[in-house]
Amino acid sequence: MEITTIGLDLAKNVFQVHAVDAAGDVVVRKTLRRAQLLPFVAKTGPCLVGIEACGTSHHWARELVALGHEVRLMPPAYVKPYVKRGKNDAVDAEAICEAVTRPTMRFVAVKSREQQAALALHRSRSLLVGQRTQLINMIRSLLAEFGIVIPEGRDRALVLARQIVDSERTPEVPDDAAMIVGMLSQQALDIHARLHAIELRLAVLQRSDEVAQRLSTIPGIGPVGATALAASVSDPHQFRSGRQFAAWLGLTPLQKSSGGKERLGRISKMGDKYLRRLLVIGATSLVRRAKYKPDTADPRLVALLARKPVRVATVAMANKMARIAWALMTRGQVYQRHHAPMLAG
Repeated sequence: MEITTIGLDLAKNVFQVHAVDAAGDVVVRKTLRRAQLLPFVAKTGPCLVGIEACGTSHHWARELVALGHEVRLMPPAYVKPYVKRGKNDAVDAEAICEAVTRPTMRFVAVKSREQQAALALHRSRSLLVGQRTQLINMIRSLLAEFGIVIPEGRDRALVLARQIVDSERTPEVPDDAAMIVGMLSQQALDIHARLHAIELRLAVLQRSDEVAQRLSTIPGIGPVGATALAASVSDPHQFRSGRQFAAWLGLTPLQKSSGGKERLGRISKMGDKYLRRLLVIGATSLVRRAKYKPDTADPRLVALLARKPVRVATVAMANKMARIAWALMTRGQVYQRHHAPMLAG
């Protein structure tokens, strides 16, 4: 029988295949080792392959597309309702095979190798930022136990760490504590240097990427946010509107509506947490500027701050930035400060 649809459940070394024909009858249900997967799929004719969007899924999607298949990635949360009972690889593969054929299913665009390489920079940067913060907090807490208080601010803590490493300043603490503080200071400085190298690379990437250049024209979005958006959104046209893009990022309210009554709650916080955090941080900088320099800020943001709490205005601004980013990505334009939207006739 000719295979028309394949549900593929990925793992590290073992892959579960569930294949059906045009009538929906099961043709293949088997387990393959890693080295067997591509030879097996190469023998079948071009067909629809469904895969959950997870680790290594984009790599395998690119490999299968190169063999002439149509590959669709799906969020695991959207596949879960099609699992009938229990949890094993065969059941999951069957659910994937069924979910990929649903007309209302939402899919994840396949990322290129270059996009994943750019995201590797961002994920590593996020990890190192957390580690640097942990080290600085540890140094602060250790010295505070001996009555030494470091002034607030990351830069001031790093200046002290540099002085300790260069022996320009020796904390008046016992020898064991001094040894530990010196070790943590050196590690914090090393991580800070690696972060600087990553940020320089992101700046170079931003200047070489046409989409990232246009996104950088949006107030509140710098090289980090622009390159992250450009690398994460493979196909902005998969979103019908800017609001749908903002909802994908978790920046729209959760609905608990029933009986014709609309009840909106807090933002959903669904989707990519990293992108959402970058947009909120960028919006926070705009809100801070509007608070201290209202003459240079967007008048609409100043008016919003007069009506709403600061955090609500910040999230609302992040939502607006997401919509603007979608518009620039889909239309190939740059940000226009006094743009007037076209009204339907």
